[in-house]
This record gives sequence, structure tokens and C-alpha cells, in this order.
Amino acid sequence: MDNSKETKNHHIVQDATDTLSLSDVNSSIEAPKDGSFWRKLLAFSGPGALVAVGYMDPGNWVTSVGGGAQYHYVLLSIVLISSLIAMMLQYMAGKLGIVKQEDLAQATRDRTNKPGGIALWIMTELALMATDIAEVIGGAIALHLLFGWSMIASVLTTAFDVILLLLLMRFGFRKIEAIVITLIVTILVIFAYLVILAKPELSAMFGGYLPQIQDLSSKTPIGGGDSKLTLTLGIIGATVMPHNLYLHSSISQTRKVDRKDKSAIKEAVRFMTWDSNIQLTFAFVINSLLLILGAALFFGHANSVGTFAAMSDALGDKTIAGAVASPVLSTLFAVALLASGQNSTITGTLTGEIIMEGFLHMRVPMWIRRVVTRGLALIPVVAFTVIYGGAEEKLDSLLINSQVFLSIALPFAMAPLILFTSSKKIMGEFVNPKWMVILGWLSFIVLTGLNIKLIFDMVAGWIG
Repeated sequence: MDNSKETKNHHIVQDATDTLSLSDVNSSIEAPKDGSFWRKLLAFSGPGALVAVGYMDPGNWVTSVGGGAQYHYVLLSIVLISSLIAMMLQYMAGKLGIVKQEDLAQATRDRTNKPGGIALWIMTELALMATDIAEVIGGAIALHLLFGWSMIASVLTTAFDVILLLLLMRFGFRKIEAIVITLIVTILVIFAYLVILAKPELSAMFGGYLPQIQDLSSKTPIGGGDSKLTLTLGIIGATVMPHNLYLHSSISQTRKVDRKDKSAIKEAVRFMTWDSNIQLTFAFVINSLLLILGAALFFGHANSVGTFAAMSDALGDKTIAGAVASPVLSTLFAVALLASGQNSTITGTLTGEIIMEGFLHMRVPMWIRRVVTRGLALIPVVAFTVIYGGAEEKLDSLLINSQVFLSIALPFAMAPLILFTSSKKIMGEFVNPKWMVILGWLSFIVLTGLNIKLIFDMVAGWIG
């Protein structure tokens, strides 16, 4: 028995049927049984940050800044609603992991037939690829802005971030959490500084958080640009990330919990919720700052800030950004963009491992997983770069469409998550309360309806 196990461990592809999710780090971090609220919260803090970075990746930048530049503060309500939905869904995901000690991929595969499990795995892999496309484009443009490299050289350079990730993994999971939190704070400080300089109109800004039905309009604005529906779905897709539901259900298990003690499990769920909501509040603030920056500095100049490079240039152009324009602001923007891309790369790789093990019961070394994921994402980005001669507006168009696809893929992760965590048979006393079940399914229905409307509008546009 032992010999066969040793032989199996030498294979590149290994069976992962009976292993815990992310077994190398599962229950690897001690959580204090006694102590103050703050001491326990500190011990449980970290997974929420890894989840939150997916809510502020480069995909958010184009949709949020573009939304502000085109429609002023109107779409802030979409950022708020998306963030509240995200908090609810991440709570469900983290709770599933802690209570059942299985991630969403494992839970879905164990409760569906093989064809259904494979279909959901393919959809999730495509969503992960869409996320990685945003990271590649964001990272490449940041390198181009900071160092002046050609676009194709910058795109190809992003392939080597696998080395950075493998080095980080050697430091241990707690260190990775600390690095991610540092990068989040860096992004937050930079954008808070930019928005303070922009001096937004406070009454209009706070009014933007009130939902307006015209946010759902699919009409293209006069003069070109994206419709409110497209940007709405782009913001939702970039904010409520489907792969984060799989990620959180796994990394919520990194804290060591006495599984025989119901009160210990209940406490773990409680502090997971605190950690998640605090970190997602930071993500909400950053996404709001992105849209506010677009509205305060670039409203009326939407055609001049359609790309990352254009946004960076606009921050140094007094005719667009006004008196606050400065080359320093452009550099800070590029630094924040690079930090955002690298943060998302870390979580994307972990998620790839989770969904492959969970859906296919298959494990491969992290470096192979990263090479495959990044390689697949590079194909369309390199193709667009070569075909369009490095035209950044084409890359940004690809990025926006990738975020819309994430919104389309989201219900395929939402449905099983809501179903499992709302089942008394599966969750026992930790089942979702009735009000959360209703809100969860209502969010699912509304989002699915919006996606269907978007698809019909796109098909109608192609036809005639």
C-alpha cells in the first residue's frame, strides 16, 4: 500500500479523490481557543484579503473608470449592490468550507453526475481564463507604462510571474496573506490620494449610490461607448467574481478548528464572516474610488480615457485632469495597476488548483497548472497584440468582454452554492436563514435575466 502511494507521488498527474482541499495548507494555521475578540480576529484575518483582491483586479479598472467617465456617478449604485451581493455569496462560500470541510468544486462534483461536473468545470475554467486575461492585459500595460517596453514584450513578460508565485509559496501561506494585504493597502492609498486631489462633488457622489432603473438601459450612448447595461454587467462581472466562490470555500479551511466542537465551528464561521466583510469593504471602497476618479476627472472626456494608457496620460494632461494633472499621478496609477495584476495572479493560481482537484479529482504540480493557465490566457492577448499592432484600445475591448463573460459565468457558480448552503440536510444548523435564501435566489434570477437580455441585444446587433 505504501509502495504504491510512493510510486503515485512521482507521477505528474495524481489522483485527488480523498484529499482535503489545498491539502498542503489545510488546517495549517493555529487559531487561539482563548483570548480577546481582536486576537482571534487577527488569527482568522487573511483569507478575506485573498478573496478581496479578485474584486479589485485590472478588470474592474476599465469598467469602473469608464463607467464614471461616461455616466458620471450613476453606476456607483451598481458597485454598492454588487459588493453587498459579494459579501453574501462569500459568506456562503466560506461557511460551506468550514462546516463541510469541502470546497465548492468538491461539493458540486460529489452531488452531480460526471457529465454535469465536467460541464461546470469547463465553464469555471473559462471564467478563470477570462480573469487571467484581465491580469495579463493589466500587468502588461503597467509594465509598458512604467518602463516603456513594447506591448508584445510586456505581454510576454507576464508569462514569467509563475516564478514569482512559486517563490512566494515557499514562504508559507501566512506570508502570502501579508504580502497581498500590503498590496491592497498600496492600491487603496494611491487611489484615495488621487480622488482627494480630484475633489469630487460630494452631493452627486453620494446620490450615485441610490439605484436608478435607467442603469439597465442597453442603448449605446450618442458619440459611441458602452451601454449602461454592458457596463453594469461588466462591473458586476468584475466585482462578483465566480472563481472567488471556489477560492473562499477552500482557503477558509486553512485555520485549524476542532471539528468535534460545534461551538468552535460556529466561532470559526463568525470570524470568517468578519474577515471577509472587512476585506470586501476595502474592495468596495477601492472600486468606488475608481468610478469616482473617472467621474470627477474624466466625465465629458470618455473618449479620451478609453484605455489604461489613455487614463495614465490623462492624469498628466491639464486639459483633461485640470490643475491636479502631474506625471507623478500617472506613475502612481501604473504602480497601482501592476500591484493589482500581481495580487490577482496569486489567487487565480490557487483557484485553478482547487477547481481541477475538486471537479476532476486530479492534481498537478502548481508550476504546471500556472504555465497552462497563463499560457491559455496569453493566446488571445498575444493574438490581439500582433493582429492589431499593439493597439491598446483593442486589448481593453478584449478585457471588457472578458468581464462580461464573468458575469455570464457567475450564475453557474451561484446556483450550486446557494442550493447547498440552503439545504438543512447538508448544512444542519448552519443552513442559510430564510431571508438570505430569498435574497440569494432573487440575485440569481435578476442577474441571469440581465445576462439573457444582454445576449439577445448582442445577437440583435450582429444580425442587423
